[in-house]
Amino acid sequence: MSSKELPPISGDASLLIVDDDAPFRTRLSRAMDGRGFETTALESVEEGIAHVRRNPPAYAVIDLRLEDGNGLDVVEAIRQTREDARVIVLTGYGAIATAVAAVRAGAVDYLAKPADADDIENALRAPDSQKPPPPENPMSADRVRWEHIQRVFELCDRNVSETARRLNMHRRTLQRILAKRSPR
Repeated sequence: MSSKELPPISGDASLLIVDDDAPFRTRLSRAMDGRGFETTALESVEEGIAHVRRNPPAYAVIDLRLEDGNGLDVVEAIRQTREDARVIVLTGYGAIATAVAAVRAGAVDYLAKPADADDIENALRAPDSQKPPPPENPMSADRVRWEHIQRVFELCDRNVSETARRLNMHRRTLQRILAKRSPR
């Protein structure tokens, strides 16, 4: 089911987005506004929890790792204030253990970054008894690997040696990967 086949949102359409990646947060906020959500976009655990206490959202998209802490703290705050909220956890560091922790904290789904607005909307609006459909055009394994390398490279302030060390990769191999165009 694509976002074009979803019925219009009825009732409370408040959506909280908490992500410390400003360009991603801005793009996602605009995309979700265009899909009928009333979006509030914040960048920290502290801001997210304060907003949830004032105005619990019906929907939320929370990044797992934020500069000031763990996004699961925001998920738990949402669950304490509004049990019926549909919460999606996003992360660039996908692992089974973190997926289980997100679901235990109250998330209805767990998506790996970079997720697009259609995938996020489908996960937010999927009926409880049904899993969201798989993405129409999922990224290739090569593209996922490339995205992960790029993210770690940016987190290491574009330091090739530090990135290679953290990825447990030879520096020259990393330089060759970074010099190539992104895979499709």
